Parts: sequence; structure tokens; C-alpha cells
Amino acid sequence: MTMTKRLQGKVAVVTGASKGIGAAIARHLAADGASVAVNFASDREGAEQVVADITKAGGKAVAVQGSVSKVGDVNHIFATTRKTYGNVDILVNNAGVYKFAPIDEFTESEYRRQFDTNVLGPYLSIKTALANFNPKGGSIINISSVASRENPATASIYSATKAALDSITSTLAKELGPKQIRVNAVRPGGVDTPGNHAAGVIGSDFQLNMIARTPLGRFGQPDDIALVVAFLASDEARWITGEKIFVSGGF
Repeated sequence: MTMTKRLQGKVAVVTGASKGIGAAIARHLAADGASVAVNFASDREGAEQVVADITKAGGKAVAVQGSVSKVGDVNHIFATTRKTYGNVDILVNNAGVYKFAPIDEFTESEYRRQFDTNVLGPYLSIKTALANFNPKGGSIINISSVASRENPATASIYSATKAALDSITSTLAKELGPKQIRVNAVRPGGVDTPGNHAAGVIGSDFQLNMIARTPLGRFGQPDDIALVVAFLASDEARWITGEKIFVSGGF
């Protein structure tokens, strides 16, 4: 007897899914039976590798290019997804950028870069998703951060973007509840990602300090985050909305 996968027949869009947490989320949603649009802004090779991994494992996925901070690109992402798989059931707003710097190095361009991707991006994606969502409802999962509560020094712009995303999550859970669309956020702690390697976090005193403050005693892996996202996307989480869940090993 074959078990029905919990996301069988569902269609998911995962933004920023070419590597790291987004790639893990795309793989887990596909493994649970969803057809996945693997969005990327610039890393086509990474996105196509994620699609190849999913397809090889018997799942369904397509790579879709687009910057979440541009209306035309977001329209393209959803038009392509709908044309390929039909109505959308799951949106994961994972695309994000960050750079830590003290306030005396603040620049308007860095402010706009982070807010355009981390806040405007989810707004545009959610607005566009609504026009393409299954009429029965669905699930939106925003990838926030422990930074929205921790507010570490030198992260004033990044922390502000994630605090905004938490607020959007709470508000839209109330607004979209009548449409049976659930809106939740996941707040990862430190995670071993290509982005954190590139930023010099892995192996740094900052990383060691985070691990020291994490009861489970290690840095997170992308799969640790993806498993919770897959749960929130599923019917097992049908009575959960408006929540911001720490997935941080107790940090």
C-alpha cells in the first residue's frame, strides 16, 4: 500500500531557492509531493541543480528566474508557475539579503537593497500569489530570523527588515484568514549556508558565540529549517496561523 504524501497535488513557490535554506525547503516540499517552482535571482546553475536533484528523486520542479523586488519579475514567477502546474497552494518567502555594518557606515543604497528584497519582495510575492492561489486557501511561510528579536549590534538594517516581516506575518494572518490562507513565519538562528560562508560567519568568533548560546550546542543546517517549513505548508498545521516560530536550537 502506498502512502499519500502530505503535499501531494500541491503547488509551491519558493523564492531564493538556488542554495542554502531555500534549496533545502524546495527539496523537502518536493519530497512531500509538491510541484515546486524554484525561484532564483542570479544563480541559474544552483537552481537547475536543485531541480535536477528533485527530478532525480522522482519529484517535480522547474527553475524560474526573477528578482522578488521587481513587479514584472514577480508576475513572471507566478505566471510561469501557474502555466506549468496550475494554482498555487504554498508560498515560501525565503529570498533575503544581509550585510552587517555599524551605523556610521549606513548608506541609503544598502538600506534600499535590504528592504527591497527582504520586505518589498514578500509584499509583492504575497500580493501576486493571492491572484494565483487555490480558491480553497493555502499556506504562506515567511523566513524571518532570530535577528528580529535579538537585534544584534551592526545589524540595524537587517534586523529592521525581519521585524517588519514578522509584523506583516501577524497582520496578514488576520487579513487572509477568511480566505483560509494561513500566514506564519519561521525564525532561524545561525545556519550553515553558502551565504554565511561567504560572509565569513562560519569559523568566526561570532559563530562560536552563537553556538555557546545555543542549548542544543551546534549551528543549524538548512534541513533543520526546511522540515519545519514543510510541516507549516501541510494540513498538519491547519490550525496554525500568525505564528513566528523560532527554529534555532533554543538560541
